[in-house]
Amino acid sequence: MKHVVVLMGGWSAEREVSLTSGRGIAEALRSLGHRVTEIDMGRDVAARLLEAKPDVVFNALHGTPGEDGTVQGMLDLMGIPYTHSGLATSVVAIDKELTKQVLSRAGVRLPGGKVIESKSVHDGDPLPRPYVLKPVNEGSSVGVAIVTDSSNYGNPISRDVPGPWADYDQLMAEPFIAGRELTVAVLDDEPLAVTELQAKGDFYDYEAKYTDGITTHICPAELPAEVTKAAMEMALKAHRVLGCRGASRSDFRYDDRLGVDGLFLLEVNTQPGMTPLSLVPEQAKYRGIDYATLVGRILESAA
Repeated sequence: MKHVVVLMGGWSAEREVSLTSGRGIAEALRSLGHRVTEIDMGRDVAARLLEAKPDVVFNALHGTPGEDGTVQGMLDLMGIPYTHSGLATSVVAIDKELTKQVLSRAGVRLPGGKVIESKSVHDGDPLPRPYVLKPVNEGSSVGVAIVTDSSNYGNPISRDVPGPWADYDQLMAEPFIAGRELTVAVLDDEPLAVTELQAKGDFYDYEAKYTDGITTHICPAELPAEVTKAAMEMALKAHRVLGCRGASRSDFRYDDRLGVDGLFLLEVNTQPGMTPLSLVPEQAKYRGIDYATLVGRILESAA
């Protein structure tokens, strides 16, 4: 039995999802016999950790500062073991430009793209339409916009319509990959499955990820065997190259007109959600791993 602090909440755009993940994790840890302290992270988090004196921290934070290396660096300095990826991995994986640089050099297929100043979109398109604009340092499809000829953003993009250009100084512009949304979880250096995500809206955005009934999950995805194999191999390679620990989740777009060559990795989530709608628990269940066992295995990987 260990004393585990579940660190959750915080102040990122993904706060509510983190709280839901954290409560589920805490309940699972208690069912496994651990003593659990739940901390909704504030600016006094270091003092609260010193007071709690945990054996280990289960990091259930999503987004900044819990997923970008900030909390990891603090815990390293405090000498407290924690779950999920370490400092260097977190810094790289949260940054879409750095992730592209690292993974493309390792032979992982990603969409092209470039970082732009967000205000520049009002002067003209950074790429031929359709293209995607997304914050450089956010997860869970927060702030993503797909700009098409028929979109209501205007041409050029109007200053009067909402979009990520209003909230972020820099954006990643990528070509839009037509086709299907896929995701692969990796647990303890093993890919679990491929899930296809069929959103009722335009794409698998933040709302589609965390609102019940908006997205259909098909697990395992109905794909040619070679595409399933390629997706799982790419996810595992990304997990290893980035140095992920415990669980990660890689998201893909798949243009099925191109076969395996139409499979593109979009991003790697180093701290994937653990809510009732989350994909890692769903794929683990498909592989015969219940939620509490999944949480216990992630805890065992803490370092």
